[in-house]
Amino acid sequence: MDDIIRDLDAYAIQQYQQNRYPCFFLDRITEAKPGAYVKGYKNFTFNEWFFPAHFTDEPNVPGFVQVETMAQTFIMTFLTMPENKGKKTGFISINNARFRRKIVPGDRLDLEAHLDFFRRGMAKGRVEGYVDGEPACSLALEVAIPEIMVQFKPKSAMDAECGGGLIV
Repeated sequence: MDDIIRDLDAYAIQQYQQNRYPCFFLDRITEAKPGAYVKGYKNFTFNEWFFPAHFTDEPNVPGFVQVETMAQTFIMTFLTMPENKGKKTGFISINNARFRRKIVPGDRLDLEAHLDFFRRGMAKGRVEGYVDGEPACSLALEVAIPEIMVQFKPKSAMDAECGGGLIV
């Protein structure tokens, strides 16, 4: 059985995650193996809202946009799992962010995200971005699905004494 999801456009991606314009940065997911990896891309054009204000004499993609684009690719590694589809996510940590080359209007950022760990609503993994086959950016990150994590929150001493119910 082939559990690979192929060729998700921007509309289809938004069925899995809650990011929307102006903070939605993915153009296409070309391949996703739920719970394992995702491949996709973002085409950067002169029409992006951030270019007019970010170094007008030499426009390039700001680091925060690169980080958010990589994060949106990464969350698809676990939001494509049927039980997680459409759930809210939140950053826990961003580590080892590297920016190896300038990304400019006209560049296509090809992305590969790998899920290394997913348990109790917490995901750990890494993303690499390439322009013309050359490394452009990368990071490791941890992301949570709060709705799931709260189910595993330790009970307080008061909850234990009262059987977890309300005292009236």
